[in-house]
Amino acid sequence: MRLVRSLICFPVVLAAALAVPAAHAQISFSSAIDLALRNSPKVKMAEADVAKSTAVLSESRDVFIPSLSAGSGLGYSYGFPVGQPTLYSFTVQSLVFDQSQKNYIRAARMGLEAANYALADARQAIAEDTALTYLALDHDLQRLDALQQQLTFASRLTEIAQARLDANQDSRIDFTKSRLTAAQVRLARLHTESDTNFQRQHLANLTGLPAEGLSTIHDSIPQPPAPVADTPAVTNIPAIQAAYASAQSKFQVAFGDSRKMYRPQIAFAAQYNRYAEFNNYQDYYRNFQRNNFSFGIQLNWPIFNANLRAKARESVADAVRAQYDADRVKKEFLEGRAKAVNALPELAVRTEIATLDRDLAQQQLEAVQIQLNQGSGNPNAPQPTPKDEQNARIQERQKFLDMLDADLALRQTQISALRVTGQLEQWLKSSVRLDNTLPQAPSAATSRP
Repeated sequence: MRLVRSLICFPVVLAAALAVPAAHAQISFSSAIDLALRNSPKVKMAEADVAKSTAVLSESRDVFIPSLSAGSGLGYSYGFPVGQPTLYSFTVQSLVFDQSQKNYIRAARMGLEAANYALADARQAIAEDTALTYLALDHDLQRLDALQQQLTFASRLTEIAQARLDANQDSRIDFTKSRLTAAQVRLARLHTESDTNFQRQHLANLTGLPAEGLSTIHDSIPQPPAPVADTPAVTNIPAIQAAYASAQSKFQVAFGDSRKMYRPQIAFAAQYNRYAEFNNYQDYYRNFQRNNFSFGIQLNWPIFNANLRAKARESVADAVRAQYDADRVKKEFLEGRAKAVNALPELAVRTEIATLDRDLAQQQLEAVQIQLNQGSGNPNAPQPTPKDEQNARIQERQKFLDMLDADLALRQTQISALRVTGQLEQWLKSSVRLDNTLPQAPSAATSRP
C-alpha cells in the first residue's frame, strides 16, 4: 500500500516541483556598482597602468643610486696569458649628473598623475555604465509586466470582437483592428524580451554574476539630483586632467631630449677584481698582485650628434600632438556637457506630459467602468460596452509604457550629466555609500608648460 501511494503521489510531487518557477537572483543598485568596480577588466587595466607608471618613476630616480654587480671570468690559458684571470669581481656605478634626467623624472611623475586620472575616469565610466544598464534592465522588467497585462486585454478584446462579429454587431474591420492591436502588443513584448536579455547579460558581464534570472530591486535605485550647470570647465573631470597630464609628461621628455646636446653627463664607477694564480700571470708580469681596485668619474660632453637632434624633434612633435589632443578632448567634453545639461529640461517636461497622459487614461478607464456598472445617467447617450472597457485598458497600459520610456530617458540623461559635470562620484558616495570605491583623482595643472 505504501508503494502504491508513493507511485500515485510521485507524479503530483513532480508536477508541483516543475511548476515552481526558477529562482531569480536579485541585486541592488549599490551592490551592482560595487561588484562592477571590483570585477571590471577596464579598471584592472587602469590599475596596472598606475603600477607601471609608479615603476617608471622609480626607474627614472634610481639611476642616481649606485648599482652593484658581481661577476667571474674563470678560464685556463697556456703560454702567454691574454685577458684577466678574474676569480670574481664587484662593480659599482651610478649617474652623478645629467640635466636631461631631471626632465625625465618630471615626465615620469606627470605620467603617474595621468595614470591616476585615467584610473579615476575608468572607474567613473564603469560606474556610469553599470548605473545606466541597471536602470535599463529595471525599465525592461516593468515593461514586460505591463505588456503582459496589455496582451491579456488585447486577447480579451479579440474574443469580444469575434463574438460581436458572429452576432452581426461589428464589422470585420473592427475584428481585424483588434487582431492588429494584439499582434502589435506581441511584437512589442518580443522586442522588450530581447532587450531585457541583452541588458541582463551586460549587467552580468559587468558584475561577474550569472545572467540567468538576474533581476533588479526597483526600490534600491536612488533619485539622481539635478546637475549644477555652472561647474568649472575641467574641475573634477579625470578624462581632461589625464589628457593634459599626459601632454605635460611628453613635453618634459621633449625638454630632456633637447638638452642632451652641449650638456655634460657625469657618471661614477668603481671596480674590485680578484685575480687567479693558476694562469701563470706571475711568470710573465712583474709585481703581479691578486687584489686590484679601481674607481673614477666618466665625463661625456656631446658636441655633435645628428641622431640626438632628430630624436629631440620627434619628441617635440609628439608632445605638441598630445597637447592638441588634450584640447580636443576638452572641447568635445564641453560640447557634450552642454548638450546633456540642455536636454534635461525638455526631458523633464516630456516625463511630466507622459505622466499626465497616463493619469488621464486611468481616469478615463475608471469612468468607463463606472458607466458599465451604473450607467451613464443619460438615456440618449451611447452606453459603453465591454469592448470599450478593453480598449480603455489597453490605452491606459500604453500610456504607462510611454511614461516608463520617458522616465528612463530622463534618469539616464541625469546620470550622464552628473558625470560630465564632475558630480557622479559625489552622488554615488552619498547615495549608495561606496566608501573608497571611487577615489578622488590627484590635482594637476591643465595649462601648457
